[in-house]
Amino acid sequence: METINKSTLDFLDALKVNNNRDWFINNKLSYLEAKKNFESLVQEIINKIIDFEPIMKGLEVKSCVYRINRDIRFSNDKSPYKSHFGAFVVRGGKKNGDKFAGYYIHIEPGQSIIAGGAYMPPVPWLNAIREKIDDEPDKLLKIINNKDFIKYFGKIDGEKLKKAPKGYPADHPHIDLLKFKSYLVVNEIPDELVLSERYFNHSMTVIRAMKPFNDFLNEY
Repeated sequence: METINKSTLDFLDALKVNNNRDWFINNKLSYLEAKKNFESLVQEIINKIIDFEPIMKGLEVKSCVYRINRDIRFSNDKSPYKSHFGAFVVRGGKKNGDKFAGYYIHIEPGQSIIAGGAYMPPVPWLNAIREKIDDEPDKLLKIINNKDFIKYFGKIDGEKLKKAPKGYPADHPHIDLLKFKSYLVVNEIPDELVLSERYFNHSMTVIRAMKPFNDFLNEY
């Protein structure tokens, strides 16, 4: 069973302090070792997810892992590299992140998470989610009130509208659920757990707890 090595977190810590091209080139070997460590873990997670998400069959880690290079074209922060590793396990790979809810794995010193749901879904998908909540509110309420959902995520996370979305009255009984612009769940993981042999099993437990929520978002 793959684990995250301390050297992987150490590399990310050092990169955060030395976020420049010269340092990165001089430490390319350390980067490649850390990248391989992360990708091996993600592939194991994918393989396990396929057991209960057969639609993911054939999915490979290269389709899910994000590049470490930052897109700085429209950012005031010109740091060339991310100081974390991230992967989005979703049907068809990360390119389908605007079409389906999936499982996001994020390794970063002091800020590692497992998250999921629909991040800023395009308008047609967002409208479909709201229609589903309007039609089947009890189904979503049962999911988010489940003890495992509450244990690992607490509640739905994500930016909200200040007013009721178009087409829904302000006094709608589930207006708080309809106001979300993103439907996300997040499980924060301390470094101690990330580096332990328990991390993989914890990841799978969290992912299984997340699955009914993702399924609801994907039924559109």
